[in-house]
Amino acid sequence: MRKRLNPYLTGGITENWTDYLLAYQEAGADGIEIGLPFSDPVLDGVTIQQASDRALARGATVVGILRDVASVRSQVRIPLIAMTYANLVFRAGPEVFCRQLADAGFRGLIVPDLPVDEAGAVEKAAAECDLDLVMLVAPVTPDERLAEIVTRGGGFLYAVSVMGTTGERKQLASSAGHLAARVKAITDRPVLIGFGISGPAQAVEAARVADGVVVGAALMRRVLDGATPNDLRADVAALRSALDSEVSAAYSQISGHRD
Repeated sequence: MRKRLNPYLTGGITENWTDYLLAYQEAGADGIEIGLPFSDPVLDGVTIQQASDRALARGATVVGILRDVASVRSQVRIPLIAMTYANLVFRAGPEVFCRQLADAGFRGLIVPDLPVDEAGAVEKAAAECDLDLVMLVAPVTPDERLAEIVTRGGGFLYAVSVMGTTGERKQLASSAGHLAARVKAITDRPVLIGFGISGPAQAVEAARVADGVVVGAALMRRVLDGATPNDLRADVAALRSALDSEVSAAYSQISGHRD
């Protein structure tokens, strides 16, 4: 079974930022998370904060980013998922905000600082606009709360690998596998691991226990350092190849045992 690969891209980070979006798609992404920059990104680490700061310094706005997305909508064949903070959602109002996303071509929304207890209005607005409200689970999420979260929202479940902010790490946290196993034991919905996936090796390790991965800071660091859309196409293609090779090897091993 194909493992999902959802790379992240900060909207408006460069003048030609939608070229990165299309490069991700060409490289084999299954979905793309587009960050809508916010001035106080409490769950983002240094790299994503710097990416947001650069976008905001360029004058990026939600309206402008959605306009850019709409301009390439006809070329996009995979789901686009907006990732932003509750302040922006409620400033516009959940109904207006979700309608704007849907009209631009988005198919999902992630709001990491929106507790499930307060998600009702956003969940309702998203559903009315055919958007999947992707819910997050963390290593410290109690079983009772986890059981509720997996019944809410839509699309996949975002498993946060560590308690902390986004960012590259030298190795995948052991808590990631434990969390993925807990979630998969109580739902059939896809589980993707994010936070700290820094390269192909870690992506493969995470995908062994989950249905896919989200990769953000490692890619945004490359853009901040001047990498071109072609460079990022190669980076995402390397992640795609590693995940596919792992699945192929696992299938061959299973087939061999059957023989």
